[in-house]
Amino acid sequence: MDDQNSIDLFLEMILTERAASLNTISSYSHDIEQFRIFVASGSRDSLLSVNRAEVRKYLSHLEKKKFAASTSARKLSCLRQFFKFLYAEGIRSDNPSLDIESPNIARSLPKLLSEAEVAKLIEGAKECATKSGHINDLRFLAMIELLYAAGLRVSELVSLPRNIFQSGEPYIYVRGKGNKERLVPLSQRALKAVYNYIGVLASFKDSKGQLKYKDKQNKWLFPSRGKLGHITRHHFAQNLKQFGIKVGIEPNKLSPHVVRHAFATHLLSNGADLRAVQKMLGHADITTTQIYTHVLEERLKSLVQSKHPLAK
Repeated sequence: MDDQNSIDLFLEMILTERAASLNTISSYSHDIEQFRIFVASGSRDSLLSVNRAEVRKYLSHLEKKKFAASTSARKLSCLRQFFKFLYAEGIRSDNPSLDIESPNIARSLPKLLSEAEVAKLIEGAKECATKSGHINDLRFLAMIELLYAAGLRVSELVSLPRNIFQSGEPYIYVRGKGNKERLVPLSQRALKAVYNYIGVLASFKDSKGQLKYKDKQNKWLFPSRGKLGHITRHHFAQNLKQFGIKVGIEPNKLSPHVVRHAFATHLLSNGADLRAVQKMLGHADITTTQIYTHVLEERLKSLVQSKHPLAK
């Protein structure tokens, strides 16, 4: 077996068994090809014969080329999965990526919205929707309520199917990364905003008096005339920033992902269990969720430094 066949087998595996996206497959393919070129320029001519020393040399090469530590860590993670697959399939008799430490990454804390800022955002959206009754304002209110109530990824939010709310239950099943499904409870106010929006959407007509959204758009909760059939992530993110300006929130501080961060941080600060938050966010690894405990720690340190009588 040659290098290309082994790479093709690996990419086929992550596509079929892990339901990886095309972007993920493309990224993995690129990272492995970069390593293959590096190996070919050195003492080895094949990925099937490369040893641990070559993997370490490659990481040193990336460091000399001024690649970010996070990029090098991502490339190493890809190689680990690739060589683990080759070993499991009996294509290699060893795994040359074992016991190689990842580059140290200085993990930045996520941007934060206070509970007061989120309340300002949602109450502002509610006021606009109540005054105008326009489909666009009702849609924005429903989206922001869902985003904060459920901690959804923006890609999950914009692609929600309309029939997900037909059961009338105070929760929904969300299909996230890796095609994994999770149950997410919803607040009554979020459900109310969604059902108010759906009621108007079902009878929304264009200037000719025809139902505006039908056929392929009809299956989406947030339909669009665009190619995808539903509103895009970029469009919603732009609307969110523009509305944030209206209510006095700096645009560089606001994004759909920041609202997702707010959901997690505010739950934990009010006593929620870390494991429960992990499940609601759809994190495969709890270490990803633990970043929010670091956020709370930083806030407590700041509070002590600024408010404690003996801190100065």
